[in-house]
Amino acid sequence: MTWGPLLLSLEVAALATLITLFAGTGLALLLRWEKLPARNFIDAVISTPLVLPPTVLGYYLLVVFGRDSALGRAWEAVTGSQLVFSFAAAVIAAAVGSIPLVVRSTKVGLDAVDPNLIAAARTLGARPVRVLFTVVLPLAGPGIVAGAMMGFARALGDYGATAMFAGARIDGTPTASIYVMEELYNLHDDNVAATALAMTAVGILMLYLANLLTKRLQPWPTR
Repeated sequence: MTWGPLLLSLEVAALATLITLFAGTGLALLLRWEKLPARNFIDAVISTPLVLPPTVLGYYLLVVFGRDSALGRAWEAVTGSQLVFSFAAAVIAAAVGSIPLVVRSTKVGLDAVDPNLIAAARTLGARPVRVLFTVVLPLAGPGIVAGAMMGFARALGDYGATAMFAGARIDGTPTASIYVMEELYNLHDDNVAATALAMTAVGILMLYLANLLTKRLQPWPTR
């Protein structure tokens, strides 16, 4: 078994999880705003990566971040290199594919926060921002962390979007999912089995821990 692809995938998944942790929490808070225009439609758009074929998701990433797009040209102007077929592209592909899981789990955590505690904090004179960071987010923490774990597991195994947007190689090394496919074509069954088992073990561990955290969330009954 070659460790390079697995280590690369772990690095990509970790950075993608960091991005989705902040972005997903912000989006979940936004979706909790009942006066948000077209809230259900926005929620559906955010969840779309769960149902799109990975190749279609990769195509959209190419359209949005390709060299002919405004974002692609801006990235190249700032960094001096194109975004497509780069390490950053792999991180973005993994983040986009996993963010719906983070948003959904974070929403569950936010729903479990007792509104009476929020009201009590406001009664004591705490401003909304302080209530958010000292009451809401800490109490929703298990859901947020569970979402990050599920997002990490999803990002670790991304294949289609990564292959289209970041390419088959990143500085000469494939991600673990692409490596499994290549080794399977090359009839290197031992490498395929070892890498698949390692990815499966990490995925099961993340999902098991996420389940433990989710069980701690008991939504408060609404009146």
